Amino acid sequence: MRNGWRKCVLVRLRTRIDTRSRRVVRSTSRTGVDMIKKSVTVLGTGSMGSALATAFLAAGYRTQVWNRSHERTTPLVDAGATAHADIADAVAASPVIISCLTTFAATRESLLGVDALAGRDLITLNSGTPDRAREFAHFAHCSGARFLGGAIKNVPAAVGDPQTLLYFGGDRDVFDTHAATLRILGGDLEFLGAEPDLAALYESAVGATLLPALLGFLEGAAVLASRGLAASTMVPYSVKWLQMIESLLPVLAGEIDDRDYTRLGSSVELFHTAVADDVRLGAETGVDLSWHAPMHELLDRAVTAGHGAQSITAVIELLKARQRSTL
Repeated sequence: MRNGWRKCVLVRLRTRIDTRSRRVVRSTSRTGVDMIKKSVTVLGTGSMGSALATAFLAAGYRTQVWNRSHERTTPLVDAGATAHADIADAVAASPVIISCLTTFAATRESLLGVDALAGRDLITLNSGTPDRAREFAHFAHCSGARFLGGAIKNVPAAVGDPQTLLYFGGDRDVFDTHAATLRILGGDLEFLGAEPDLAALYESAVGATLLPALLGFLEGAAVLASRGLAASTMVPYSVKWLQMIESLLPVLAGEIDDRDYTRLGSSVELFHTAVADDVRLGAETGVDLSWHAPMHELLDRAVTAGHGAQSITAVIELLKARQRSTL
């Protein structure tokens, strides 16, 4: 640990440089008029990374790209990007690096030993847990880079949309310096705070609804298919249903924050009683509903614990039980 700390300090001392000189690259247009064209490097050219690079190209940025499988950069090169086979060259080519690799671990592994990180701004848009984000922030700091952890809350096709949300945690100056660049990726930017793991924390919290919601839609489609009905026939009703749930989120959050599980009106017992109907539906339609089992077990425990008459939000007391046991 002590050797790692010393190495970190040495790197930081070695990289006290004026990074402002790297903010822009000067070029000349075809008409001979000087222009200032910013340069950005995108690490990872999967579906999301390619969408990021394409947005920067469309905005006129000198766009540098790197990918572990170099051949996947070819479409971006054809569109005007500069691809680098060596990640060190890609990092050295721009003052700001936006990483969209799969995980923090993959990003760190790819950047190990890249001295060019020193004095640059490193922004991540990959998935991962808060602890991994904190570890990566330390790695970036020890590499001499300023760090901003981010998350983009939309699909690749929505990159650049004014309604696309991106949120960030970490170095506020990095956020402010590159806000215009980041806004190319989505019009709704949020700075969550100085902790480098905040984007990963909110990504985990907000993203917790995704898989259950998708599985619910797939289950509904399978139920309809048992009667020869198309999934598309339920889309208008599913949209209305999700809008109803959206309208309830402030009420749910209020009950949770106040620990007052009386306002919603949909009790734990109401959901618990419906468990038998789930079993009957699966038997009737031939749809595998085994993914419900952990939820049914949670409802059983909530009723046993005396929460039956309370709002369904009371289930959070069981979800948080391990937190209390470690306090």
